[in-house]
Amino acid sequence: MFSKILIANRGEIAVRIARTARRMGVRTVAVYSDADRDAMHVAACDEAFHIGGAAPKDSYLRGDKILEVAKQSGAQAIHPGYGFLSENEDFARKCAKSNIIFIGPTPEAIEAMGLKAESKRLMEKAGVPLVPGYHGEAQDDALLAKEAERIGFPVLIKASAGGGGKGMKVAESAAEFAQALASAKREAKNSFGDDNVLIERYLKRSRHIEIQVFGDTQGNCVYLFERDCSLQRRHQKVIEEAPAPGMTPAMRKQMGEAAVAAAKAVAYVGAGTVEFIAEHDVAQSGRFYFMEMNTRLQVEHPVTEMITGLDLVEWQLRVASGERLPKLQDELQINGHAFEARIYAENPRNQFLPAIGKIEQLRAPQTSASVRIDTGVREGDEITPNYDPMIAKLVVHAPTRTQALARLADALDEYAVIGFANNVEFLQRTARHPAFINADIDTGFIAKHSDLLLPPLPAPSDAAFAACALVELHRVRAASASDASAWARADGFWLGQPNQAIRFRYQQHDQAYEVGVLVRDAGYMLTLPSGAHCATATVDGEAIALTMNTGAGESKTYARVLQHGLQRVVLLHGERYEFNAIDPYAPPHDDEAHAGHLTAPMPGSVVSVLVKAGDKVAKGQPLIIMEAMKMEHTIVAPFEGKVEAVYFAAKEQVKEGAELVALEAS
Repeated sequence: MFSKILIANRGEIAVRIARTARRMGVRTVAVYSDADRDAMHVAACDEAFHIGGAAPKDSYLRGDKILEVAKQSGAQAIHPGYGFLSENEDFARKCAKSNIIFIGPTPEAIEAMGLKAESKRLMEKAGVPLVPGYHGEAQDDALLAKEAERIGFPVLIKASAGGGGKGMKVAESAAEFAQALASAKREAKNSFGDDNVLIERYLKRSRHIEIQVFGDTQGNCVYLFERDCSLQRRHQKVIEEAPAPGMTPAMRKQMGEAAVAAAKAVAYVGAGTVEFIAEHDVAQSGRFYFMEMNTRLQVEHPVTEMITGLDLVEWQLRVASGERLPKLQDELQINGHAFEARIYAENPRNQFLPAIGKIEQLRAPQTSASVRIDTGVREGDEITPNYDPMIAKLVVHAPTRTQALARLADALDEYAVIGFANNVEFLQRTARHPAFINADIDTGFIAKHSDLLLPPLPAPSDAAFAACALVELHRVRAASASDASAWARADGFWLGQPNQAIRFRYQQHDQAYEVGVLVRDAGYMLTLPSGAHCATATVDGEAIALTMNTGAGESKTYARVLQHGLQRVVLLHGERYEFNAIDPYAPPHDDEAHAGHLTAPMPGSVVSVLVKAGDKVAKGQPLIIMEAMKMEHTIVAPFEGKVEAVYFAAKEQVKEGAELVALEAS
C-alpha cells in the first residue's frame, strides 16, 4: 500500500478521498489554485502546494505542474478524483513515465472509452446493445443533418469526447437541428477541446441506469449493482438512487454482465461506470442500450457504498497498489436503499442557471450512519464561476425505498444555504412529489412535473411572518440588553400612553406585508395579514417555538429564521419562505424605466452576439449567447421590438446583472 498520495482535485471529492486515505494510514498531498488557498480540501490533507491561477487551465488542468509537485512531495501515486485530469490518457501516460501510479484505469482504456463514437464501435463488437445513431468520424454539418433525418427526430447530439451534460443538445425537428448542433459543438470545444459529436435517437420515455464496475490487475472484474440516475436537469443528474426501483434480479444480472463485458473489452482496471439508457419499463421490456463508460469514480458513488457497505476509494487504492479485488461477484450483496441529492448553487426558477456568491449561512442536518454529507465548502466560503457549483451531496440510507425517501425529505428540511440562489427547496419538493414517491420516474421527470416542482413562490403564511417578526424582536432586545433605559427595551413603551405595537414590514416581489407585535406580560398580540392573534413564543437564537390562538383553536409551530442583510428565510413544516425586510430609507425602484433593458442572468462570458443596433427582432428571437461554467444560455427577446443598443461583444466577460441589450418595444 502507498504511504503518500497526491490528490489532483478540489472540493468535496478531494475531501472525501483524503478521509479514506487517513483512515488507511496513507498521507495526502493537496494542490490548490489562487481561488482555493483557504479551501476545505487544503485543510483536509497533510500537505498542500500552490499550482497556479483560479482558472482550471492555469491550475487543476496543469498536469506538468501536478507531476512536479508529486515528485517534490514524495507522493507515490496520484488520485485524480473526477473531472479535470481524471479521464486524460496523456496525463496517465506521463504519470507512468515518471514512475508515479495513476489511481485509475490504463491510458489505453481511457482512450478507448474517452471518445464516445469509438467506444460505441468497440461495444458493438463486444455484443453490448447500442442506441440507433450515428457514430462516424465524418463531421460535415450537412452529413450530420442527413444522419439525423435517417435516425428520426427527436435526436440527441452529444460531444464525442465529453460528459456531464456539456456539449449535449436535443433537436426536436430538422428546423432546430442546425442551431442545436452549433451550440453542442461550441460547448464541446470549450469543455473538451474537441468539437466532434455523435447523434442518437432520443428516447423520450427513458431511464438512465448505470452499473458500477471494478477490475483489478489479476483479470477479475465485478459489478457492484446499479444506480438509477434518471432525475436530471440540463442533462445533469440531480437525485440518484440505488438500487434502481422496479429492477428484477434477472434484469440486474443481465445489465451487470453486459457492463462487465464492456469493461473486459478494454481490460479495465479500477473503478468505472457503464451507463445505459433504458426503456421506462426495462424490467418488463428488457430493452437497454449502452451510452458511455466513465473511466473514473462517479459523483454518485456514495449510494453504491451505502447499499454495499464498501468504501470504493479504498478499493481504488488497493487495486492501484496491485492487490486483488477485496470481494468477488458471489460475495457482493445489496442491503437496503440509498438516495443522493446534489445541493447546487443554481436558480431552478431561472432554468437552473449557476449562481455565485459567499455562503453567508449554512445549516445542514446531523450526520450519522444513515445520513452522510460529502462537501468541500464551509460557511463563509465563496462559490466562484471557475468551478462546478456543487455545494454538497446529501446521502441517506434506510432498509426500504419508502423509508430512505422519507429520511431524505426530512434531512432536506434541515438544509439551508443563504447568500445566493440554490436548489434546496426544489429538492424538497422533488422528494415529496407523488410520482417520485411511487417511483414513476424517467429522464423527463422534471420537465413533466415542473408545475409542482417549480410553482410560483408561495406568499408567506401567517406563521412564517409571526416567527420572523418575533425572532427579529428577540434579536433587537438581546442586542440592547446592556442598556437598561426604557428606550432600549423594544417593547412598544410610550411615555404616558398605552404600549404601542412594534411594526415590521416585509416584501415578496411587489407585495408588501406588515406585522404588528404588541408586547404583553403573558406573551404577544400579533397583527398579521389574516387578523389579530394572541401568541406565546420561546426563541433560541434562530429557532422559535411559537403557539398562536386562532379562530380554529391553538396551533403550535416550530421554525428557524435565517437572515442576511434584508433577506429573510423562514423554514417551517417542510416549507421554505423567502422575503425581504423593507428598508424605509431605500430609494424607490422604477421597474418601468428598466423595461426592455436585458441583463445577464449569471456571471460569465459572451459567446456570440446575434444582433446589432437597429435590428428588428421577433418575440423569442435569440439575441446573445452566454457561457458560464462551460454551459451555454441564450438571451432571447421578451417581446417584438427594435434593438437600441448592444453593450458587449463576443469573448467579453460579463457580471451578473450587467445590461446586455437595450430593446424598444414595437
